[in-house]
Amino acid sequence: MVAIIDYDAGNIRSVEKAVALLGHDAIVTRKRGELLAADHVILPGVGAFGEAMARLHRYELVSAIGEVVEKKIPFLGICLGLQLMFESSEEAPGVAGLGLLPGKIVRIPDGENLKIPHIGWNSLSFPNPGRLFQGIAEGAYVYFVHSYYLQADEPQIVKAATEYGTLIHASVERDNLFACQFHPEKSSETGLKILQNFLEI
Repeated sequence: MVAIIDYDAGNIRSVEKAVALLGHDAIVTRKRGELLAADHVILPGVGAFGEAMARLHRYELVSAIGEVVEKKIPFLGICLGLQLMFESSEEAPGVAGLGLLPGKIVRIPDGENLKIPHIGWNSLSFPNPGRLFQGIAEGAYVYFVHSYYLQADEPQIVKAATEYGTLIHASVERDNLFACQFHPEKSSETGLKILQNFLEI
């Protein structure tokens, strides 16, 4: 069973559909018991960092997520979900993230011919081997929608990167923690392969 965390964020249903398309049972839940009983847990999300953290606290999901991580259940953050896994974001000064991994979220710098938010397909490079990208070719394209991006403190956890006016840490992995700034559920066959790799861990 794959548990998708329900905290009133956008994009939950498209992740649920992608998981089902891959032949896995999915449940959208905010119940601690269901999260801890799952084989895999996904934290999706589209929206603002501060509001999202407030909802995670309101639904008592912060401690539940901590228990999921301690139990070594494979955990995947998608888009805003990736950002929430880190310590802080320039989007919401003073608001602490989940702090599951060291690093911060910063705004994509303004530049000539750069539209923000960054919406569209970008190619990936793989600075370190990652389990999500087994069978994925260097330069594969995935779909992004974001105005803020990750600067991870530990270079070795960065498994995929892309360029959009600056170097963007597009995916990370450490132990049972995985995260993608892009949307695998909206990234065609490449994205489905990435999700399948996660669900087989």
